Amino acid sequence: MSAYTWPPDPSAVPRLTPAAAEPVASAVLVPLYRDGDRTHLVLTRRRSDLRRHAGEISFPGGRRDAADADLTETALREAEEEIGLPRSQVQLIGELPVTSTFATNYLIHPFVATIPAGVAWELSPKEVDAVLELPLEEINAGRTITTLERRGITFQTDAYVVGEHLIWGATARIVEHLFARLTDEAGEALALRAGAS
Repeated sequence: MSAYTWPPDPSAVPRLTPAAAEPVASAVLVPLYRDGDRTHLVLTRRRSDLRRHAGEISFPGGRRDAADADLTETALREAEEEIGLPRSQVQLIGELPVTSTFATNYLIHPFVATIPAGVAWELSPKEVDAVLELPLEEINAGRTITTLERRGITFQTDAYVVGEHLIWGATARIVEHLFARLTDEAGEALALRAGAS
């Protein structure tokens, strides 16, 4: 991402957790599916009344539960709980770099997976407002720098805009890592597997 990526000055970011607190281990699923000749990325829009990251676009996922065997289990469980994605329909194909959230102190482990097209989503009414199925080429074409205001701080940040949808923050950084993987040598295999029917 560019030099304008949030935060412009990490010391100016109001934290919701004490500075000395351990990062919260979490995981997200980055689901891809093929429809015709286009690969789509599945994201969620969080409810606007949530305490954290309200109304933002994210991947299905969340913090690791004590009962989760590992972070892969966290990503699969959360996707099942948030959007009704059955684990039996998920084929894990890789992991992206760990990404942190600045304000909420989450350490996010993104797991890329392929899923079939046409999944009947079952949204968690407590967390998810909508499931977004966006073509990768439209996301990539929508890369921009935008100005946002959060908690009284105005800043410029890299983002992706697709129609009315604004993808920014940790989600945008995960998307950028995904595009990097899809265009480097190792990513060619990932792209081919993601495109497999």
